[in-house]
Amino acid sequence: MIRAPFSHARLGMNASEGEASGYVYSATPGGAPIKSWTKGVPVEQQAWNQVQNVARLPFVHRHVAVMPDVHWGIGATVGSVIPTSGAIVPAAVGVDIGCGMMAVRTSLTAADLPDDLGRLRSEIERRVPHGRTPGRGRDKGSWEEPPAELAQDWLPLQGGLDDIVSRAPKLTRPARRARLHLGTLGTGNHFIEICLDEEDRVWAMLHSGSRGIGNAIGRFYIEQAKEDMRRYFINLPDKDLAYLVEGTAHFKDYVRAVSWAQRFAYANREAMMDRVLGALRKVVRSFERTEQAVNCHHNYVAREDHYKKSVWVTRKGAVRARKGDLGIIPGSMGARSYIVVGKGNRDSFDSCSHGAGRVMSRGDARRSFTLKNHRDATVGVECRKDEGVIDETPGAYKDIDAVMAAQTALVDVVHTLKQVVCVKG
Repeated sequence: MIRAPFSHARLGMNASEGEASGYVYSATPGGAPIKSWTKGVPVEQQAWNQVQNVARLPFVHRHVAVMPDVHWGIGATVGSVIPTSGAIVPAAVGVDIGCGMMAVRTSLTAADLPDDLGRLRSEIERRVPHGRTPGRGRDKGSWEEPPAELAQDWLPLQGGLDDIVSRAPKLTRPARRARLHLGTLGTGNHFIEICLDEEDRVWAMLHSGSRGIGNAIGRFYIEQAKEDMRRYFINLPDKDLAYLVEGTAHFKDYVRAVSWAQRFAYANREAMMDRVLGALRKVVRSFERTEQAVNCHHNYVAREDHYKKSVWVTRKGAVRARKGDLGIIPGSMGARSYIVVGKGNRDSFDSCSHGAGRVMSRGDARRSFTLKNHRDATVGVECRKDEGVIDETPGAYKDIDAVMAAQTALVDVVHTLKQVVCVKG
């Protein structure tokens, strides 16, 4: 029978301890403390309420860490780091399992780029399927049949997916389409960019995850966790915080499935990057891909050691930032992005933010901004200027400079990037 045999240790921490590490300390009545790197950035009350609900889960290890890009999310707050002992909350990992960033520096410089960047954007769009995937007929969001090189890249992933489906037959249908999504972008806030750094060197950068199969795996196990809560009469402050207990069959199946989805997401970014660099070579010229490259998740769960204990760390909208780890913190369309190196901040569980973070919902953004607002905010960027991307306009996000200022104790900036081409799904 599933039980909740967890209790919080009293940690004896106080607000003054956060000064050196840059965080704000908050006690949670009936729960674990919260350490937040949010000085100078807005935090909506709805998001803070979510963080407190997470902190009251009895299996949280030490405290919950909150990043400066924090905002409300389904299940758990985006921009949160949740260490747990003995359980995982599938909705905290979310449905965009393994979503993350990849960036590669090239030997090209700004002088190598053509004056008209429209052709480069079109070539990237041609090589990388993007946007939504309708249920029928030909679409631009997935392959009709993957190119030969992607078919080869898929082969090492097939066996793991077959194993997952054998334990969860309801995933059979989305699993059949998974190979058609390898090397594709998706929609929402996923993007591909060509950027210039502080020395006018050209970078390729992209943001995507595990696509439809990751979404299906996430939703399946979120419902499985909710069913477990109902079966054993476990009441929670938020039903989306339903959890799977370590040692149970459902927990083992979830860890197997989420680990595969994270591998798929990583491979997906690698596959897209190869095609983006191919577009650059066709439109611009041949170049060298430098050794400086980053591929990092920011929606995932992993086993890690913290405070002398092996625990599960769920980063929902957060990047691992151990000492020496390279990471990517993107701004919104039209804003700067950053390549960073982690400082290994113990209190943050070796983490930093995953971006600027939304300051308003997609619906509010569509109601608040006009096409002129969006065009003015993206001057100098070759990107979509239509109503379909109004919800991704820069004003819908927090000020990336304020977000970076709030986490100087977590990372150092290595490179500052400014996009000149942006492809959105």
